Amino acid sequence: MAEGSGRAAGAPAKPATGTATDRTAKPPRSPADLEVAIEARRTQLAATIDELSARARPRELARRGLAGLAAKARGAVSTPDGQMRTERVGAVAGAALVVVVALVWVRVRRR
Repeated sequence: MAEGSGRAAGAPAKPATGTATDRTAKPPRSPADLEVAIEARRTQLAATIDELSARARPRELARRGLAGLAAKARGAVSTPDGQMRTERVGAVAGAALVVVVALVWVRVRRR
């Protein structure tokens, strides 16, 4: 046995699955079949490229991000049945008021 290989020295190695040797074992296809398969693959790849380019457009990315942010905001200030969560809205409004008062106070003190 060859050291560490698990097979006898000089024995031919088995081809890995999916190699060229496996593909050549299939019966040959006609040129017309190959042309149809190539055209189908081209169409599939073109559709995939179109979809990827549409997903990567900055406008589409911004739209999806804004939609996600809006959904999170709606979920944070309303209950599942659509009622407004006044305690959360009040807490956010109170926090915003504190920030505004603090900023005004800092500006007044600098004068």
